[in-house]
Amino acid sequence: MIPIVCIVGASDSGKTTLLERLIPELTRRGYRIGTVKHDVHGFQMDQEGKDTWRHSRAGAQTIAIASPRGVASIRKTSDELPLEEVVARYFWEEDLVLAEGFKRSRFPKIEVFRSEVEPSPLCGPGDNRIALVGDETQGLEIPRFSFDQIRELADFIEERYLKDRKSHPVLVQIDGKRLPMNAFVQDFFVGCILGMLSRLRGWRKPRSLLIHIRLGEDP
Repeated sequence: MIPIVCIVGASDSGKTTLLERLIPELTRRGYRIGTVKHDVHGFQMDQEGKDTWRHSRAGAQTIAIASPRGVASIRKTSDELPLEEVVARYFWEEDLVLAEGFKRSRFPKIEVFRSEVEPSPLCGPGDNRIALVGDETQGLEIPRFSFDQIRELADFIEERYLKDRKSHPVLVQIDGKRLPMNAFVQDFFVGCILGMLSRLRGWRKPRSLLIHIRLGEDP
């Protein structure tokens, strides 16, 4: 599974600002970074009156808008999806996903802390906090970085989650959950699929290939 690191902290502590500085540093090193923002109050990405808003209002379950420079999609859900399922479904090519929020998740967390915003850090012993960015605190037993130590923070993340990570060419998902494959199985899988498709009219060897198979009816 793609590594997930949560950036947590009190409101106005600087989580988004930290991400704005950290993402370019990791991208400069050649890593593909994805982000997820947690919004406990719900969100509205579309503008009232726009065509896609009208599609949604008419009852469309999934709405997407595509352009030559990007694709955006909104999918309605009956319940909040777990963070790991969001990443498994929507992040295929990234080396790391940085999630803003998700303090209650099981994933490793980097807390952003400013004493003028919150009297003490939010994370406790059982919150899987791996580092703190911001003001010094007493009795801290994890690495601490100042807001200016972006390069050092990127070094920490790279060493812990990215340095020895190998890019796998095959991703298979079953009901939104990633199916692990070793290198031999991946090579066998790719060989079989390409061998069959190469016999079809209009075939040309692609850079990437997406196959979606729906079995039976949705529950």
